[in-house]
Amino acid sequence: MSLRRDPLVDAALLRRKDDHLDIVLDDERARSTVVTGFSAYRFEHCALPELDLDAIDLGTHLFGRPLRAPFLISSMTGGALRAAGINRHLAEAAQALGIALAVGSQRVALETGADHGLTRDLRRRAPDVPLLSNLGAAQLLAGGPDLARRAVEMIEADALIIHLNPLQEAVQAGGDRDWRGVLRAIETLAARLAVPLVVKEVGAGLSPGVARRLVEAGVAVLDVAGAGGTSWAAVEGERARHADDRAVAMAFAGWGIPTAQALAEVRAALPATPLIASGGIRDGIDAAKAIRLGADLVGQAASVLTSAVASTEAVVAHFEVVVRQLRIACFCTGCGDLHALRRARMTCAAAPAVPVA
Repeated sequence: MSLRRDPLVDAALLRRKDDHLDIVLDDERARSTVVTGFSAYRFEHCALPELDLDAIDLGTHLFGRPLRAPFLISSMTGGALRAAGINRHLAEAAQALGIALAVGSQRVALETGADHGLTRDLRRRAPDVPLLSNLGAAQLLAGGPDLARRAVEMIEADALIIHLNPLQEAVQAGGDRDWRGVLRAIETLAARLAVPLVVKEVGAGLSPGVARRLVEAGVAVLDVAGAGGTSWAAVEGERARHADDRAVAMAFAGWGIPTAQALAEVRAALPATPLIASGGIRDGIDAAKAIRLGADLVGQAASVLTSAVASTEAVVAHFEVVVRQLRIACFCTGCGDLHALRRARMTCAAAPAVPVA
Protein backbone atom coordinates (compact mmCIF):
# COMPACT_ATOMS: atom_id res chain seq x y z
CA MET A 1 0.00 0.00 0.00
CA SER A 2 1.63 3.29 -1.01
CA LEU A 3 0.77 6.98 -0.72
CA ARG A 4 -0.50 8.33 -4.03
CA ARG A 5 -0.24 11.79 -5.65
CA ASP A 6 -2.39 11.19 -8.73
CA PRO A 7 -4.43 14.41 -9.34
CA LEU A 8 -7.54 12.38 -10.10
CA VAL A 9 -7.15 10.48 -6.84
CA ASP A 10 -6.60 13.75 -4.97
CA ALA A 11 -9.76 15.22 -6.45
CA ALA A 12 -11.73 12.10 -5.56
CA LEU A 13 -10.51 12.31 -1.95
CA LEU A 14 -11.66 15.93 -1.71
CA ARG A 15 -15.08 15.12 -3.19
CA ARG A 16 -15.54 12.21 -0.81
CA LYS A 17 -14.79 14.32 2.26
CA ASP A 18 -17.19 17.00 1.02
CA ASP A 19 -19.86 14.33 0.48
CA HIS A 20 -19.28 13.10 4.04
CA LEU A 21 -19.95 16.56 5.46
CA ASP A 22 -23.14 16.98 3.46
CA ILE A 23 -24.51 13.62 4.56
CA VAL A 24 -23.57 13.94 8.24
CA LEU A 25 -25.13 17.40 8.34
CA ASP A 26 -28.39 15.69 7.35
CA ASP A 27 -28.64 13.64 10.52
CA GLU A 28 -31.43 11.34 9.33
CA ARG A 29 -29.33 10.07 6.44
CA ALA A 30 -26.30 9.26 8.57
CA ARG A 31 -27.70 7.99 11.87
CA SER A 32 -27.16 4.43 13.01
CA THR A 33 -30.25 2.32 13.58
CA VAL A 34 -28.62 1.16 16.83
CA VAL A 35 -29.45 2.99 20.06
CA THR A 36 -26.58 3.94 22.35
CA GLY A 37 -28.01 2.14 25.38
CA PHE A 38 -27.76 5.13 27.73
CA SER A 39 -31.56 5.40 27.99
CA ALA A 40 -31.58 2.09 29.91
CA TYR A 41 -29.71 3.74 32.79
CA ARG A 42 -31.20 6.08 35.37
CA PHE A 43 -29.51 7.98 38.18
CA GLU A 44 -30.99 7.92 41.66
CA HIS A 45 -32.24 11.45 42.25
CA CYS A 46 -30.89 13.26 45.31
CA ALA A 47 -33.53 15.60 46.72
CA LEU A 48 -31.09 17.02 49.28
CA PRO A 49 -27.78 17.65 47.50
CA GLU A 50 -26.18 19.98 50.12
CA LEU A 51 -24.13 21.53 47.30
CA ASP A 52 -23.64 24.89 45.63
CA LEU A 53 -24.53 24.24 41.99
CA ASP A 54 -22.13 26.89 40.73
CA ALA A 55 -19.26 25.48 42.79
CA ILE A 56 -19.41 21.97 41.30
CA ASP A 57 -16.00 21.14 39.85
CA LEU A 58 -16.11 19.63 36.37
CA GLY A 59 -12.37 19.99 35.83
CA THR A 60 -10.04 17.23 34.71
CA HIS A 61 -6.76 16.76 32.80
CA LEU A 62 -5.65 15.25 29.51
CA PHE A 63 -2.01 14.80 28.47
CA GLY A 64 -0.92 17.11 31.26
CA ARG A 65 -3.19 19.97 30.21
CA PRO A 66 -6.09 21.11 32.42
CA LEU A 67 -9.65 20.97 31.11
CA ARG A 68 -12.52 22.99 32.54
CA ALA A 69 -14.97 20.23 31.60
CA PRO A 70 -14.55 16.57 30.54
CA PHE A 71 -15.34 17.09 26.87
CA LEU A 72 -13.58 16.39 23.60
CA ILE A 73 -14.68 17.87 20.30
CA SER A 74 -14.35 14.62 18.38
CA SER A 75 -12.93 14.21 14.89
CA MET A 76 -15.38 15.35 12.25
CA THR A 77 -13.61 16.98 9.32
CA GLY A 78 -10.81 15.71 7.16
CA GLY A 79 -9.97 17.93 4.26
CA ALA A 80 -13.26 18.94 2.72
CA LEU A 81 -13.37 22.32 1.04
CA ARG A 82 -15.30 23.84 3.97
CA ALA A 83 -12.96 22.41 6.58
CA ALA A 84 -10.71 25.44 7.03
CA GLY A 85 -13.53 27.50 8.53
CA ILE A 86 -14.83 24.56 10.55
CA ASN A 87 -11.41 23.82 12.02
CA ARG A 88 -10.90 27.49 12.88
CA HIS A 89 -14.26 27.66 14.67
CA LEU A 90 -13.58 24.45 16.59
CA ALA A 91 -10.10 25.52 17.73
CA GLU A 92 -11.30 28.91 18.91
CA ALA A 93 -14.25 27.34 20.71
CA ALA A 94 -12.09 24.68 22.39
CA GLN A 95 -9.79 27.40 23.71
CA ALA A 96 -12.71 29.52 24.96
CA LEU A 97 -14.36 26.53 26.65
CA GLY A 98 -11.23 24.88 27.99
CA ILE A 99 -11.98 21.52 26.36
CA ALA A 100 -10.00 19.20 24.09
CA LEU A 101 -10.08 19.11 20.28
CA ALA A 102 -9.41 16.19 17.94
CA VAL A 103 -9.08 17.09 14.28
CA GLY A 104 -10.45 14.95 11.49
CA SER A 105 -8.35 12.66 9.37
CA GLN A 106 -5.24 14.40 8.05
CA ARG A 107 -4.97 12.05 5.11
CA VAL A 108 -6.02 14.60 2.51
CA ALA A 109 -3.73 17.26 3.92
CA LEU A 110 -0.76 14.91 3.99
CA GLU A 111 -1.38 13.28 0.62
CA THR A 112 -2.46 16.30 -1.44
CA GLY A 113 -0.86 19.28 0.24
CA ALA A 114 -4.28 20.95 0.58
CA ASP A 115 -4.24 21.57 4.33
CA HIS A 116 -7.75 23.09 4.71
CA GLY A 117 -6.92 24.61 8.04
CA LEU A 118 -4.97 21.67 9.47
CA THR A 119 -1.88 23.74 10.25
CA ARG A 120 -0.05 25.18 13.25
CA ASP A 121 -2.56 28.01 13.13
CA LEU A 122 -4.83 25.68 15.12
CA ARG A 123 -2.30 25.66 17.95
CA ARG A 124 -2.08 29.45 17.77
CA ARG A 125 -5.87 29.63 18.17
CA ALA A 126 -5.95 26.98 20.89
CA PRO A 127 -2.67 27.36 22.78
CA ASP A 128 -3.81 25.97 26.13
CA VAL A 129 -5.96 22.93 25.34
CA PRO A 130 -5.10 19.39 24.17
CA LEU A 131 -5.00 19.03 20.38
CA LEU A 132 -5.12 15.54 18.89
CA SER A 133 -3.92 14.66 15.39
CA ASN A 134 -5.68 11.95 13.40
CA LEU A 135 -4.76 9.29 10.84
CA GLY A 136 -6.56 6.20 9.63
CA ALA A 137 -5.16 2.74 10.23
CA ALA A 138 -4.80 2.20 6.49
CA GLN A 139 -2.68 5.35 6.16
CA LEU A 140 -0.52 4.16 9.04
CA LEU A 141 0.18 0.98 7.11
CA ALA A 142 1.10 3.02 4.07
CA GLY A 143 3.13 5.79 5.63
CA GLY A 144 4.36 4.38 8.91
CA PRO A 145 5.88 6.37 11.78
CA ASP A 146 7.15 9.14 9.49
CA LEU A 147 3.64 9.98 8.30
CA ALA A 148 2.43 9.93 11.91
CA ARG A 149 5.22 12.28 12.96
CA ARG A 150 4.26 14.69 10.17
CA ALA A 151 0.62 14.59 11.25
CA VAL A 152 1.59 15.53 14.82
CA GLU A 153 3.96 18.28 13.73
CA MET A 154 1.40 19.72 11.32
CA ILE A 155 -0.73 21.03 14.20
CA GLU A 156 1.71 20.75 17.13
CA ALA A 157 -0.51 18.05 18.61
CA ASP A 158 -0.35 16.66 22.13
CA ALA A 159 -1.27 13.15 20.92
CA LEU A 160 -2.15 11.19 17.80
CA ILE A 161 -5.38 9.32 17.16
CA ILE A 162 -5.34 6.27 14.92
CA HIS A 163 -8.90 5.60 13.84
CA LEU A 164 -10.15 2.12 13.05
CA ASN A 165 -12.86 2.03 10.39
CA PRO A 166 -12.84 -1.46 8.85
CA LEU A 167 -16.60 -1.47 8.20
CA GLN A 168 -16.52 1.87 6.42
CA GLU A 169 -13.58 0.78 4.28
CA ALA A 170 -15.30 -2.53 3.48
CA VAL A 171 -18.45 -0.88 2.11
CA GLN A 172 -16.78 2.14 0.51
CA ALA A 173 -16.06 2.09 -3.20
CA GLY A 174 -12.28 1.87 -3.46
CA GLY A 175 -11.92 1.38 0.30
CA ASP A 176 -8.83 -0.13 1.89
CA ARG A 177 -9.56 -3.86 2.15
CA ASP A 178 -6.25 -5.32 3.35
CA TRP A 179 -5.91 -4.78 7.09
CA ARG A 180 -3.17 -7.34 7.73
CA GLY A 181 -0.44 -5.87 9.92
CA VAL A 182 -2.45 -3.02 11.46
CA LEU A 183 -1.84 -4.10 15.06
CA ARG A 184 1.88 -4.53 14.47
CA ALA A 185 2.02 -1.08 12.85
CA ILE A 186 0.27 0.42 15.88
CA GLU A 187 2.72 -1.33 18.22
CA THR A 188 5.69 -0.04 16.23
CA LEU A 189 4.30 3.47 16.23
CA ALA A 190 3.54 3.45 19.96
CA ALA A 191 7.19 2.62 20.64
CA ARG A 192 8.55 5.35 18.38
CA LEU A 193 6.11 8.25 18.59
CA ALA A 194 7.11 11.15 20.83
CA VAL A 195 3.52 11.80 21.95
CA PRO A 196 0.86 9.44 23.38
CA LEU A 197 -1.10 7.25 20.99
CA VAL A 198 -4.90 7.14 21.06
CA VAL A 199 -6.96 4.57 19.17
CA LYS A 200 -10.64 4.95 18.40
CA GLU A 201 -13.34 3.26 16.40
CA VAL A 202 -15.55 5.47 14.26
CA GLY A 203 -19.00 4.36 15.35
CA ALA A 204 -19.04 0.58 15.58
CA GLY A 205 -17.42 0.27 19.02
CA LEU A 206 -14.37 -1.37 20.58
CA SER A 207 -14.76 -4.81 22.13
CA PRO A 208 -12.88 -5.75 25.33
CA GLY A 209 -10.67 -8.18 23.42
CA VAL A 210 -9.56 -5.60 20.85
CA ALA A 211 -9.13 -3.01 23.60
CA ARG A 212 -6.79 -5.31 25.53
CA ARG A 213 -4.69 -6.02 22.45
CA LEU A 214 -4.34 -2.30 21.77
CA VAL A 215 -3.25 -1.49 25.31
CA GLU A 216 -0.79 -4.38 25.25
CA ALA A 217 0.59 -2.86 22.03
CA GLY A 218 1.33 0.40 23.85
CA VAL A 219 -1.76 2.51 23.17
CA ALA A 220 -2.21 5.10 25.93
CA VAL A 221 -5.89 6.06 25.55
CA LEU A 222 -8.91 4.37 23.94
CA ASP A 223 -12.05 5.96 22.49
CA VAL A 224 -14.75 3.27 22.43
CA ALA A 225 -16.71 5.26 19.77
CA GLY A 226 -19.70 2.97 19.89
CA ALA A 227 -22.81 2.56 17.79
CA GLY A 228 -25.76 4.89 18.22
CA GLY A 229 -24.55 8.06 16.53
CA THR A 230 -23.30 8.43 12.97
CA SER A 231 -23.19 5.22 10.96
CA TRP A 232 -20.39 5.43 8.45
CA ALA A 233 -21.85 2.43 6.66
CA ALA A 234 -25.02 4.48 6.14
CA VAL A 235 -22.94 7.46 5.02
CA GLU A 236 -21.21 5.33 2.40
CA GLY A 237 -24.57 3.84 1.43
CA GLU A 238 -25.84 7.36 0.74
CA ARG A 239 -22.79 7.99 -1.43
CA ALA A 240 -23.11 4.75 -3.38
CA ARG A 241 -23.70 5.12 -7.13
CA HIS A 242 -25.08 1.63 -7.67
CA ALA A 243 -28.09 0.02 -6.05
CA ASP A 244 -26.21 -3.13 -5.07
CA ASP A 245 -23.44 -1.13 -3.37
CA ARG A 246 -26.08 0.86 -1.48
CA ALA A 247 -27.85 -2.33 -0.43
CA VAL A 248 -24.64 -3.82 0.91
CA ALA A 249 -23.75 -0.70 2.91
CA MET A 250 -27.24 -0.03 4.28
CA ALA A 251 -27.49 -3.58 5.63
CA PHE A 252 -24.81 -2.51 8.14
CA ALA A 253 -26.50 0.70 9.33
CA GLY A 254 -27.43 -1.21 12.46
CA TRP A 255 -24.05 -2.85 12.96
CA GLY A 256 -21.85 -2.30 15.99
CA ILE A 257 -21.54 -2.38 19.76
CA PRO A 258 -23.80 0.23 21.43
CA THR A 259 -21.78 2.96 23.09
CA ALA A 260 -22.94 2.29 26.65
CA GLN A 261 -22.21 -1.43 26.31
CA ALA A 262 -18.79 -0.88 24.75
CA LEU A 263 -17.86 1.60 27.47
CA ALA A 264 -18.98 -0.58 30.38
CA GLU A 265 -17.32 -3.71 29.00
CA VAL A 266 -14.01 -2.05 28.12
CA ARG A 267 -13.88 -0.31 31.50
CA ALA A 268 -14.45 -3.65 33.27
CA ALA A 269 -11.67 -5.23 31.21
CA LEU A 270 -9.23 -2.32 31.59
CA PRO A 271 -9.87 -0.56 34.90
CA ALA A 272 -6.77 1.64 34.70
CA THR A 273 -6.83 2.70 31.04
CA PRO A 274 -8.02 6.24 30.21
CA LEU A 275 -11.21 5.98 28.16
CA ILE A 276 -13.11 8.38 25.94
CA ALA A 277 -16.80 7.74 25.31
CA SER A 278 -18.19 8.89 21.98
CA GLY A 279 -20.90 7.72 19.64
CA GLY A 280 -24.37 9.25 19.92
CA ILE A 281 -23.79 11.27 23.11
CA ARG A 282 -26.82 13.59 22.92
CA ASP A 283 -26.52 15.85 25.94
CA GLY A 284 -25.02 16.39 29.36
CA ILE A 285 -27.13 13.66 30.95
CA ASP A 286 -25.74 11.09 28.50
CA ALA A 287 -22.31 12.50 29.32
CA ALA A 288 -22.94 12.03 33.06
CA LYS A 289 -24.01 8.44 32.46
CA ALA A 290 -20.91 7.83 30.35
CA ILE A 291 -18.67 9.16 33.12
CA ARG A 292 -20.47 6.97 35.64
CA LEU A 293 -19.92 3.94 33.40
CA GLY A 294 -16.20 4.59 33.21
CA ALA A 295 -15.40 7.38 30.76
CA ASP A 296 -12.66 9.85 31.62
CA LEU A 297 -13.72 12.12 28.76
CA VAL A 298 -16.81 12.40 26.58
CA GLY A 299 -16.69 13.19 22.85
CA GLN A 300 -19.22 14.78 20.53
CA ALA A 301 -18.87 15.21 16.78
CA ALA A 302 -21.95 15.10 14.54
CA SER A 303 -24.11 16.97 17.05
CA VAL A 304 -21.61 19.84 16.92
CA LEU A 305 -21.17 19.95 13.15
CA THR A 306 -24.00 22.35 12.33
CA SER A 307 -22.65 24.78 14.92
CA ALA A 308 -19.12 24.32 13.62
CA VAL A 309 -20.17 25.30 10.11
CA ALA A 310 -21.87 28.44 11.47
CA SER A 311 -19.38 30.10 13.83
CA THR A 312 -17.10 29.87 16.83
CA GLU A 313 -19.86 31.39 18.94
CA ALA A 314 -22.32 28.68 17.89
CA VAL A 315 -19.91 25.94 18.98
CA VAL A 316 -19.36 27.68 22.32
CA ALA A 317 -23.12 28.02 22.82
CA HIS A 318 -23.65 24.33 22.04
CA PHE A 319 -21.16 23.15 24.64
CA GLU A 320 -22.27 25.67 27.23
CA VAL A 321 -25.67 23.96 27.17
CA VAL A 322 -24.11 20.50 27.48
CA VAL A 323 -21.86 21.63 30.35
CA ARG A 324 -24.86 23.13 32.19
CA GLN A 325 -26.71 19.84 31.78
CA LEU A 326 -23.77 17.88 33.15
CA ARG A 327 -23.42 20.25 36.09
CA ILE A 328 -27.11 19.86 36.98
CA ALA A 329 -26.80 16.07 36.69
CA CYS A 330 -23.98 16.26 39.25
CA PHE A 331 -26.06 18.53 41.48
CA CYS A 332 -29.11 16.27 41.38
CA THR A 333 -27.03 13.20 42.24
CA GLY A 334 -25.32 14.97 45.14
CA CYS A 335 -21.93 14.94 43.41
CA GLY A 336 -19.57 17.86 43.87
CA ASP A 337 -17.07 16.73 41.24
CA LEU A 338 -16.40 14.09 38.61
CA HIS A 339 -14.77 11.76 41.12
CA ALA A 340 -18.01 11.68 43.11
CA LEU A 341 -20.08 11.27 39.93
CA ARG A 342 -18.20 8.06 39.17
CA ARG A 343 -19.63 6.63 42.40
CA ALA A 344 -23.20 7.95 42.02
CA ARG A 345 -26.05 5.48 42.39
CA MET A 346 -27.40 4.49 38.99
CA THR A 347 -29.67 1.65 37.98
CA CYS A 348 -30.26 -0.18 34.71
CA ALA A 349 -33.72 -0.90 33.33
CA ALA A 350 -32.71 -4.55 32.90
CA ALA A 351 -32.18 -4.84 36.66
CA PRO A 352 -33.70 -1.72 38.25
CA ALA A 353 -33.21 -2.83 41.84
CA VAL A 354 -29.48 -3.40 41.47
CA PRO A 355 -27.10 -0.41 41.53
CA VAL A 356 -24.62 -0.32 38.67
CA ALA A 357 -21.26 -1.51 40.03
